[in-house]
Amino acid sequence: MTENAKITKDSIIGDVIKSVPGADKIIEKYFGNGCFTCPGINMEAIAFGAAMHNVDPEKVVEDVNKLQKPSPLEKRKG
Repeated sequence: MTENAKITKDSIIGDVIKSVPGADKIIEKYFGNGCFTCPGINMEAIAFGAAMHNVDPEKVVEDVNKLQKPSPLEKRKG
């Protein structure tokens, strides 16, 4: 996953945690701290975790994407 890659509901939870500073707090908020010791963290998408915890995956995605700094191209658009 590249820096400032757009996170989607299909993004792997472990990849998101590694690539987005602060995403661990968002994952913990919605899914609890059990994700961090679960072996599925490196295979399961946000959508799967959301389904397991009865959470709207788009809300998780929205919160994680808010953590990312806009790229230089996005700054020029605004």
